[in-house]
Amino acid sequence: MYFKEHRKAAGITVPRLAELTGLSRRTIEDLEKRGDCLVSNALKIAEALGVTLNDLLELPKAEKSE
Repeated sequence: MYFKEHRKAAGITVPRLAELTGLSRRTIEDLEKRGDCLVSNALKIAEALGVTLNDLLELPKAEKSE
């Protein structure tokens, strides 16, 4: 999953995403490094970023064109 790329495309920092999701900053950093997580955490991140779970499986459109 492309958590970091979607977070950056949304202009959200790791600390802000932690606030929005209720997940710890460390958890988000680990998820961005590993690229996998529990579905419940992925749903929280997707909701906070305004994307779907399917969107998280692909690079953001801005990233694809580069």
